[in-house]
Amino acid sequence: MTGTDSLVLRRTADVAEVRQLLLDVHVEVRGEFGLLEQPFNSVERFDERLGRYASRPGWEAVIGYRQDEPVGYVFGVPLAPDTGWWSTMRQPLPKDYVRETGSRTFAVNEILVRRPWRGTAGAGTSRRLHEALLARRTEERATLLVDPTRSDGRLKAVYESWGYEEVGRQQPFPDSPVFAAMVRDPLHR
Repeated sequence: MTGTDSLVLRRTADVAEVRQLLLDVHVEVRGEFGLLEQPFNSVERFDERLGRYASRPGWEAVIGYRQDEPVGYVFGVPLAPDTGWWSTMRQPLPKDYVRETGSRTFAVNEILVRRPWRGTAGAGTSRRLHEALLARRTEERATLLVDPTRSDGRLKAVYESWGYEEVGRQQPFPDSPVFAAMVRDPLHR
């Protein structure tokens, strides 16, 4: 059985205690989709991004376990006043919209769920992880990036069903996909 009936959610702000687990799940899930060969998705590049995110104040992760087996994770960090998050938008957004204070916007950096707990069999594992991460957050809104071409747009549609709306497109790294930048405002729904 792979349902979420006994899903245990563990919150941490200490990347050292979960780094290898995050890397292992990244390799398993990204490898399953043939994405590890892309430089942007390589383990080394993911580990670099993870280190940068986790070094910022307020970084937090939630890892889901079922019978002590990790099923997936989500992590993110508040956007600092000097963030570059909005700087690569294809069409710039109004200055008031992208003004960050350190407590205005929480960026969901990564959500990954292992195969047995994805889709119908997972009974909402990714959403439970996501909502658990946001539950204790005090920011006004949340943002995330999604490749709108992945899964023929189905992944983006999932985020829309969670209350996110696309606010534009951006390419934060020269070798990354062009992402749909999405915002959920207010943070809690």
